[in-house]
Amino acid sequence: MISRTHARRLPTLVVRSLSTETATPSGHAQPPPPPPPPAQAKHPTSKPLARTRLNPAPRPAVSHRHQVLASLPPSFGRNQFLPVADSTRALLESIVAKFEAPIRYAFAYGSGVFEQDGYATTNPASKDGPMLDFLFAVTHADHWHSINMHQFPGHYPLGARMLGSSFVAKVEEIPPGVWFNSMVQMDGVTIKYGVTTVDNLCSDLLNWKTLYLSGRMHKPIRIIKDDARVRLTQQVNLTSAVRTALLTLPASFSERALFERIAGFSYGGDVRMLLPAENRGKVGNIVRKQAPQFKELYHRLVVALPGVHWPAHAETIEQDTSPHARAAHLRKLPSNLLQGVTSHYAAQAGIPPREADETVYWSKIAGDPGLPVVIEKELHRIVRYPSAVQTLKGLVSAGPVKSLRYSAEKVAKWWKGSSPSSSSSSSSSSSSGSKP
Repeated sequence: MISRTHARRLPTLVVRSLSTETATPSGHAQPPPPPPPPAQAKHPTSKPLARTRLNPAPRPAVSHRHQVLASLPPSFGRNQFLPVADSTRALLESIVAKFEAPIRYAFAYGSGVFEQDGYATTNPASKDGPMLDFLFAVTHADHWHSINMHQFPGHYPLGARMLGSSFVAKVEEIPPGVWFNSMVQMDGVTIKYGVTTVDNLCSDLLNWKTLYLSGRMHKPIRIIKDDARVRLTQQVNLTSAVRTALLTLPASFSERALFERIAGFSYGGDVRMLLPAENRGKVGNIVRKQAPQFKELYHRLVVALPGVHWPAHAETIEQDTSPHARAAHLRKLPSNLLQGVTSHYAAQAGIPPREADETVYWSKIAGDPGLPVVIEKELHRIVRYPSAVQTLKGLVSAGPVKSLRYSAEKVAKWWKGSSPSSSSSSSSSSSSGSKP
C-alpha cells in the first residue's frame, strides 16, 4: 500500500521539481507587495507652466524625421574642397560669419572666386571687380529669413520687409526654390547670396528636377560651411554629370571637351542666354581659366567608372562606347533626366518593352546614334522653365531699383566686352594663358 501511494505521488513531485516557481503551502502564502505610491510633486501647490515661445514644450527624446547625417570619412568627397588664395578664403569666411541666422551649408562661386576670361580684374574689392556670389542652404527658410531680415533689413526690398519672412519663404518655395538678395555691400565688396533649404538642394542634386542648383555645383565652387548630407549628394551629382557627358561624347575626346560639356548643362535652355546682355562664350571663358579646378573635381570620379581610361598627366580621355557600356551609364542617370529619355523612346517601334527584357531594352536605347541629341533636348527642357521662373522672381526679390541697376550693369559689361579692343585683348590673353 505504501509503495502504491509513493508511485502515485511520484509524477506530482517530478512536475513540482521542474516548475519555475517554488510551491508554498496554501496556508502560509504571502500576499504580493503593494505597488509603490505615486511620486509626490516637490511643489504640490505650484501650477504647471504655461507653454509659450519662451517656454516651449519639450521635444521628444528621439525624432525619426529629418535625421541629419552625422559625419563622413574625412577623405570622402575631398575632390569637392578646391583651394583658393588665402586672402580670398579669409574674405569669404569673414562674410559668411557675419550672418547670425544659422547656415548649414555655404559655398561661393563665380568669377569673384575663381578666375574667368573676359574680366579685367578678378579682385572683388577693386572698382571694376566682379560680384561675389554665395549660396546658403538652411533648415527652415521662414525662420532663417526672419532672423536675417531683423539683422539686415536693407538686404530685402521694401515690399518683402512689409510682407514679412513668411512671404519671402513662400516666394522662395517656387521652383527652383531659391531666394536671392543681390547687390549687397559687405566687407567693402558687393555680394549676391541665394538662400534655399537643404532638402531642396539635396533633391536637385540627386534628381536634377530643375538643374538650377545642381548645375551651378557642376562647376568649381569654394565650400565655406560643409554638411555631410550635402557632400554625399553632391558626389552623386558630380558622378551623374560625368555619366551624362560620357553618353554625349565619342570614344576619344579631350579633357577640355568633357569640362565644357559638363559646364554647359545648366546654360543650355536657360532663357537668360537669349538676352542680348548675356555672354554666349561664357562656358569657354570658365573652362579656359578653371581647367585645373575641373580636373581636380572630376578626375577621380571619371577613372573610377568602368570602361574609361584617363591617365593623370594626359589630356585625352578614351571610353568604351559599346551599347553594353553605355547602358550602364544610362540606367544611372538622374531620375528626372532618365524619365524624359525613356518617354522619348516609349513610342518608337524598334525599342522592345522594358518588361520583356531589361538588358535588351537599355542596350537598344544606349546604342541609338541619336541618343546624344535626345539627352541634350531633355536637358534644355529641364532648365528652361525654372530659369524663366527664377528670372521673374528676381524682380520680386531685388525690387525695381536694384533690378534696373543690375540690368544696366550687365548691359554695360556686355557692351564693354563686345567692343573690338576688348575682344582682341581678351583673345590674346586667353591664347597666352591657355594650354595649346
